[in-house]
Amino acid sequence: MYEKERKRLLLLIIYRVVVISLLLAIAIYMDIKKQDFTVSQSAIYFFYGVIGVTYIISIAYAFLLKLVKDIRFNVYLQLYVDIVLITILVYFSGSVQSNYSLLYTLIIIYSVIFIGRKVGLIVASACAIAYGLLLDLEYYNIIPPFLFDSQAAYHVSEGDLFLRIFLHIISFYTIAFLASFAVEQERKTRHLLEEKETEFAQLDLLFRSIIESVDTGVMTIDMQNRIKTFNRAAQEITGFELREIENKPIEEIFPQFRDFFSQQNKPAQIKSRVEAMIRTPKGREIHLGCAISILKDKNEKQIGKILVFQDITEIKLMEENLEKSKRLALIGEMAAGLAHEMRNPLASITGSIELLRQGLKLDETDRRLMQIILRGKNQLDRFVSDFLLLARPIPVSPESVDIENVIDEVIESIRVSMNFPENININKKYSKKAKTFAGRQQVRQIANNLIINALQAMPQGGTLKIEASMEKMEDGREYVVIKIGDTGCGIETNNLARVFEPFYTNKDKGTGLGLTIVGRIVDGYGGKVRIDSSVNVGTNCIVWLPVNIEKVLPVNT
Repeated sequence: MYEKERKRLLLLIIYRVVVISLLLAIAIYMDIKKQDFTVSQSAIYFFYGVIGVTYIISIAYAFLLKLVKDIRFNVYLQLYVDIVLITILVYFSGSVQSNYSLLYTLIIIYSVIFIGRKVGLIVASACAIAYGLLLDLEYYNIIPPFLFDSQAAYHVSEGDLFLRIFLHIISFYTIAFLASFAVEQERKTRHLLEEKETEFAQLDLLFRSIIESVDTGVMTIDMQNRIKTFNRAAQEITGFELREIENKPIEEIFPQFRDFFSQQNKPAQIKSRVEAMIRTPKGREIHLGCAISILKDKNEKQIGKILVFQDITEIKLMEENLEKSKRLALIGEMAAGLAHEMRNPLASITGSIELLRQGLKLDETDRRLMQIILRGKNQLDRFVSDFLLLARPIPVSPESVDIENVIDEVIESIRVSMNFPENININKKYSKKAKTFAGRQQVRQIANNLIINALQAMPQGGTLKIEASMEKMEDGREYVVIKIGDTGCGIETNNLARVFEPFYTNKDKGTGLGLTIVGRIVDGYGGKVRIDSSVNVGTNCIVWLPVNIEKVLPVNT
């Protein structure tokens, strides 16, 4: 507030200098053309003197304003000094015949502007007293008329004198009242405008706060499809900052939206709900669910479009998992019936073959054929057992399981039971604390399936990497982490999402149930499994199993 009033007072000083400069120009003109004016040379010199003093006083006002912070003191000082200066100027320019008495009105006006009506009326009274006193003193010859050479040249009747004084007094008060009315109306208007501006600013701030506070991304686009606004949630979801994309075409930042915001789209043609997959600056792909609306001004004229969006990547993942669960449930029902129907004949076949083998004397060829039949029976039996895992809860006999021992057992078992590929280097890295409280057979099956998959991916040899360690996750629980990697052929990116689907395999041999069973067991224990793979580089399988799974059991999916 002080700075505002100080600036106004400085403007008053400048305006005073401008007015004095105009009077100086008049004085110079009168001095040059003095033969055309009935003004004495001494009056003109005194006129110069008053103007010079006013210049000096104006400079003093400017310095005083820096020294004295009281605005009212500065205004009062300038008011009354100006009244004295104008009275002197009127005296030097002919008193009753002077036209410079009009300058009193300027003092009255700025007194009202700076301080108010009451002071304006006081200043009007002071101007009336100063002007009337000057004319009376001259008329009664108490002071000599300055502009005229003799008293005889001063031809003004008593009536004209007092009429002139009366008219000036009336004009002074009239100007004071009119200025007060105008200033008061201006102040009320300014105050109302400030209130409206404050309300508008608060409303604007409220709207901005709402837009910035919601967890939904909001983006506005103008008629040229340039991005104009981008709220906080939009920046967090997409990874872009407003300064990076402001005023850029939306097709340049999000090419997936090109069709939705094409220049040819009419309001009726714009889709209200769309979905798109975008890539963040860090390379992560996310699904967006978007709602598009027309942005209109107060005249209902379209000025752009509004895009409201949310990250539905997790929802999409949940939908996929739900669909997968439905498929698994259907497969499970089929598996239960099919396994039951297969196991009874298998048991009969197995018993019959064993009896025949014991009761017959078989030559070498027959014994070999008999072994082939038994191996096939065992393979079918294992397949049925795996199949049953998709149909029923995982059998749980929790115990303390040492991950190192289990993995070493699995490796030795695989060496004996299958053709172990040549040129396989095994790199093992265990933590002595890598233990979990779970079903030993299920942990063994996880390791067995993952290691077999890794070996099958390296028929020409490579490196089998096995790690077991402990890790504390964000949920505060402790997990044992099993990492099994290979340097084999790898998996294509578009196939990674399907590796846990039942019967999905890209191998010539295999049922496609290995990773499905791994996922089934890990999910049942409340753990996580992730596959990272690059074609011709290799694959890494990472399994997280809770150290204490008592709260997760019994497992049933």
